[in-house]
Amino acid sequence: MIFDDITNDHRLWAVRFDGEGKNELMKVFYDWADVTWLRSFFKENINDLNAYFKITDINQAISDTIDDAKRLRYLMLDISPEADLNKIFRPLDNNQASDAMLQKEKARLKGAVRHSSWLRLYAIKLTPGVYIITGGAIKLTATMQEREHTRLELVKMDKVRRFLLEENIIDDDGFIDYIGEL
Repeated sequence: MIFDDITNDHRLWAVRFDGEGKNELMKVFYDWADVTWLRSFFKENINDLNAYFKITDINQAISDTIDDAKRLRYLMLDISPEADLNKIFRPLDNNQASDAMLQKEKARLKGAVRHSSWLRLYAIKLTPGVYIITGGAIKLTATMQEREHTRLELVKMDKVRRFLLEENIIDDDGFIDYIGEL
């Protein structure tokens, strides 16, 4: 497992799993810009798209995804040193009120023009303001457990969290020490 410093200031990282050429952040943005990939995804998930978002036009779903992905990419990659990542990420569990060690988090666009954004980035919070992106998905259902592609994102979050705990990393200081030893 390799970790790429996305913002070059040790606040936002992305995991690159063994054998992968790209980190998880770059992989999701690549998929979300690929019309062929999106068309296949929305054809396969048209019932969820219609049930939850009342959209039946795959071309509209593709266009909306590409637009939202551009906005989310800009938000994530053009973070100023003063930006507060805690305003972008929220606990994965909407009912969670307090911080947990290596908490699972999600990021999504707010204030989408057409409908709520279905794009999600998933991360582990090392400490407030310091996150490791573990993946992302197009979430068209109420819970992640309902579909295989979102269940896979839960597995990736668990894998990264377990790795960090096995390396005795419980915060950003431990993580920076780990990175420095590589």
